[in-house]
Amino acid sequence: MKKINGIVLLSSALLLAACGNGEESIEESQTLTVGATNVPHAEILEFAKPLLAEEGIELTIETYNDYVIPNLALSDGDLDANYFQHVPYFEGQVAENNYDFVNAGGIHLEPLGAYSNRYDDLSDLPEGATVLTSNSVADHGRVLSVLVDAGLIEVDDSVELVDATFDDITANDLNLQFEYEYDAALLPTLYAEDEGDLFFINSNFAVDQGISPVDDSIALENTSSPYANIIAVRSEDENDERIAKLVEVLRSEETQEFILETWDGAVLPVDE
Repeated sequence: MKKINGIVLLSSALLLAACGNGEESIEESQTLTVGATNVPHAEILEFAKPLLAEEGIELTIETYNDYVIPNLALSDGDLDANYFQHVPYFEGQVAENNYDFVNAGGIHLEPLGAYSNRYDDLSDLPEGATVLTSNSVADHGRVLSVLVDAGLIEVDDSVELVDATFDDITANDLNLQFEYEYDAALLPTLYAEDEGDLFFINSNFAVDQGISPVDDSIALENTSSPYANIIAVRSEDENDERIAKLVEVLRSEETQEFILETWDGAVLPVDE
């Protein structure tokens, strides 16, 4: 009888030890859910996924073809972070929606491109040319900066270009006609259908539709642009070690080389 009791006690001890080890494994296993637009953000995250796994972090990627829902999902707690937006857009959304977010770090820059099926250079644009761009106010300063650099318009000197809107144009000798009511994702289609003289298209949407910002654009945004794409998180997670590790991996030499080799200058890594 004592022997049987001993076996039972030993079995119980082993069972408890097994349960304890299982709980410890669950606690040690870290997961991270990040929302991203398809190209290049989700592709960059897919590359980083095994690198994060080596650090003990299991990455889940939720993809979106939209600029609004990823921030709503982050605010609602459905995501741990998102990776789709540049700094001015992020700051505008935080101010407009009172999001309690912080910028966890910049990862890459997607130079905004100007495209045309009708003209080979911005200097070829005729008087009254139609210029189609997105309805994202955060992108309007980018559009204006390209046109200012080309000498086609002038903008009020008292306004920083990053904050400028079409209402701040002070000189427009060609009387360019700006149409900016379009969803950013629609612009590649309008460009393909030749619905205007000039189109400004975000590189992620261009690449997603097989358009090369380097080869197909007639002008590209200056690489000194402040529009770095960032990892955004809720303020409460600003010091989360998982987020720090995510940013570290995305800024690693391996990931930066992947970005350069994959997009050949259409997407550029940043380190701040």
